[in-house]
Amino acid sequence: MVAFLCLCACRNGQGEQAANVGDTLKLKYAEHLEIVKHDGYTAVKLADPWNLGKTLHTYLLVAKGEELPAEARRQAKGAVSVVRVPLERTVVATSVHCGLMQSMNCQQAIVGVCDVQYINLPFVQQGVKGGKIADCGSGLQPTLESIIDLQPDAIFLSPFQNSGGYGRIEELDVPIIETADYMETSALGRAEWVRFYGMLFGAEHEADSIFAQVERNYMELRQKAHESTTRPTLLMDKLTGPVWYVPAGQSTVGKVIADANIAYPWADDTHSGSLPLPFETILEKAAQADIWLFRYNNKGTFRREHLLQDNSGYSQFKAYQQGNHFGCSTETSTFYEETPFHPDLLLRDFICIAHPDLQLGSPKYFLKIE
Repeated sequence: MVAFLCLCACRNGQGEQAANVGDTLKLKYAEHLEIVKHDGYTAVKLADPWNLGKTLHTYLLVAKGEELPAEARRQAKGAVSVVRVPLERTVVATSVHCGLMQSMNCQQAIVGVCDVQYINLPFVQQGVKGGKIADCGSGLQPTLESIIDLQPDAIFLSPFQNSGGYGRIEELDVPIIETADYMETSALGRAEWVRFYGMLFGAEHEADSIFAQVERNYMELRQKAHESTTRPTLLMDKLTGPVWYVPAGQSTVGKVIADANIAYPWADDTHSGSLPLPFETILEKAAQADIWLFRYNNKGTFRREHLLQDNSGYSQFKAYQQGNHFGCSTETSTFYEETPFHPDLLLRDFICIAHPDLQLGSPKYFLKIE
């Protein structure tokens, strides 16, 4: 009898454990995302990109109107949020994710945005002017009253290292979707997060199709780039106040540079995200770079002389001296709205500029500064 009871207990334990395992969605590139489909809900775990081995947030996605399984209830403790899907009323703090939602045909679910002046999407600008989309202030300090009035079912915010949280907005009984995709270690890794976002809006099929197309385009372009016999050196961006932010070696942009068959002074750096560096360090490592690409948000035409008006030290760079510099206007282009989840478009720009011998045509975002 004792042996029989032990056997039953073991089998019950194994059965419960098997029920808890679920089906893990195979991700090819994303390193900070884990998706497991269970019976009645989906568990999504975001790894903490700043603390190895720790979890940033866990989400339990449950269909609206459905009972939350008891198993999921046992997990709903600590940094865990229950999200009723599909989302229908969201506040989005970044232009990146507004653009992504439009590509998935889910833009109707945006009822509020932050930093509207930086979102170059007509449907957002027109929606704010027409009163269909609310202006919720700054992404760093959203207007709490406006968000409460909207009664959203989720708020999309970008996490930052040592930020101390999201302030009073965390007191609302609304799930905060932490958009940590920008900390992925590859461009396709970040793009693959579209599969998670698609689940949130009931657009899983659309999201999978978008990623499949992006991956196919990216791989073809990467192979094409390595057909070139040249490998120029690239310098990215320019001073922002006293600091020059460059893509880290393991950042999504850093990986795109490598895949474009371009040499990069910080290719061996092991960080993701951006590196804040002083001018002197940039000059020491990248003074002889062949190409200089930078983003700017000046109104009107940006000319070569404007660079020296910003900082006369730019004249010491080889790329400036030879006129081999290209600028992307974030004021008028859709760079931030498109390239994070369509890195194939950014890769094409880099190849067009660095390898004109491949004859891919003209770049879309970075245009030569005269």
